[in-house]
Amino acid sequence: MTKTLKKTKETASGRKPAAPARRRYAPGGFDVVVKRSSAGFGLFANEAIPKGACIIEYGGRVLEPGEEFTARSKYLFEVSSKKTIDGSPRWNVARYINHSCRPNSEAEIHRGRVFIFAKRTIKPGEELAYNYGKTYFDDYIKPHGCRCLKCTAQRAKVPAK
Repeated sequence: MTKTLKKTKETASGRKPAAPARRRYAPGGFDVVVKRSSAGFGLFANEAIPKGACIIEYGGRVLEPGEEFTARSKYLFEVSSKKTIDGSPRWNVARYINHSCRPNSEAEIHRGRVFIFAKRTIKPGEELAYNYGKTYFDDYIKPHGCRCLKCTAQRAKVPAK
């Protein structure tokens, strides 16, 4: 006779499992696709992505010290004061994840690598987005106006003068 586990997160012994393990820094192989978005191109989920899942790794060439000041790429990700990743290669589809003031994912740096995790369950068809941070926002996004869903909806609600 085979014992089936209930959906209430029980182990085979009937006890509740221990506290969740540490984050797993391995992308889950989720089906994502690059499509047009409000900010140009964006990365969209083709399937549901559970909260806490490692979605993708932000990859690219590691720049030499000081090279980040002369690089013409707009896909630079500062990992530390001594390490910056140039995410411009086309194989790095994580570069298409746009900024949002109300993000559904977050970037996490682990052992010099950048991983993108789901902050909440992401629905199929939903655009992936994380907060790029205050410095980047103030320098590059704010002067042109934020195009994330939250800010676009707020602008639509403001009556014209």
